[in-house]
Amino acid sequence: MRPPFPEPTAAEIAVVSSQLGRPARGVVGIAARCVCGNPTVVATAPRLPDGTPFPTLYYLSHPAATAAISTLEATGVMSELAAELADDEVADAYRAAHASYLADRETIEVVDEIAGFSAGGMPDRVKCLHALAGHALAAGTGVNPIGDRALERCTWSPARCECAEPGAALRAVSEPR
Repeated sequence: MRPPFPEPTAAEIAVVSSQLGRPARGVVGIAARCVCGNPTVVATAPRLPDGTPFPTLYYLSHPAATAAISTLEATGVMSELAAELADDEVADAYRAAHASYLADRETIEVVDEIAGFSAGGMPDRVKCLHALAGHALAAGTGVNPIGDRALERCTWSPARCECAEPGAALRAVSEPR
């Protein structure tokens, strides 16, 4: 889901905090979901509640997705994907992804300290596949070519649930006691 995002519920924030193993900070929406409904990618405010500028709008939160992308990074896939930027068509699409990311973030807030900086190494290098995959999941296929390629190569898929118990996290925090 692209900005503006519906305000996240307390239940969604609780699930994200559980996924991250720490309190979620500055979440302004859920940008992508598991097929069971649990958050997969959060949208984070460009300025955190404590005032810190935060350039990473799309943050991968789903534990199985995060683990799969971490495996790709650990096995040297980032350098292979970075090499694809030598292709003018891929490089142009990656620069367009960078512009799209900045435009999405600026619909939430313009923060001068991070103006022109997106995430994941865009627009010229590949630095963090987690950020690029998060952008690809939030924006949809075809927006971020490197994020799309990372998702194609990892063992996790947005088409199948790998939550411990599908939908349980959202049900547990949203059901009345």
